[in-house]
Amino acid sequence: MSSHIPVVASAESIPTRQRLFLRYFTAILIDLVVLNMFAEYWQHVTILSFTISLLAAVLLQLLLKLTLVIEHRVADYFKAKEAAWASIMRYFSAWAILFLSKFVILGAINFAFGDSIIFSGPLHGVVAFIMVVVVMLVAEEAIVRFYNRLGNTGNNN
Repeated sequence: MSSHIPVVASAESIPTRQRLFLRYFTAILIDLVVLNMFAEYWQHVTILSFTISLLAAVLLQLLLKLTLVIEHRVADYFKAKEAAWASIMRYFSAWAILFLSKFVILGAINFAFGDSIIFSGPLHGVVAFIMVVVVMLVAEEAIVRFYNRLGNTGNNN
């Protein structure tokens, strides 16, 4: 008999690159599901093919993460300032970046995919696009919270 005791996979620490891969892979899959659900059940979102929706999910994930990086850098810049106006500018700039980025992202989607993805309805599809992005972010957050709760149940089974 061997005296070797197998190590439980969850007991090993996961390297940062692997954690990041799993995080973004999962986020892209969540975005893919959300995009396709909207395309199937809402007339204001039309996607030509599954492949296009997969590529769009990847592009959306990249652009949304880039937006958050920019927003955090601008926020850090204003946090470093001690003037009272800096606090106001920090919140205003965060709002402006997060809001205006949706127009830039929508433009990038239109540039990359043209008529293969169409967001229609109020404000030339901007409302539909913002709705899709908000649902993506809510779905991602819900999955992250669910995942985190699995690890905090008290027993690690």
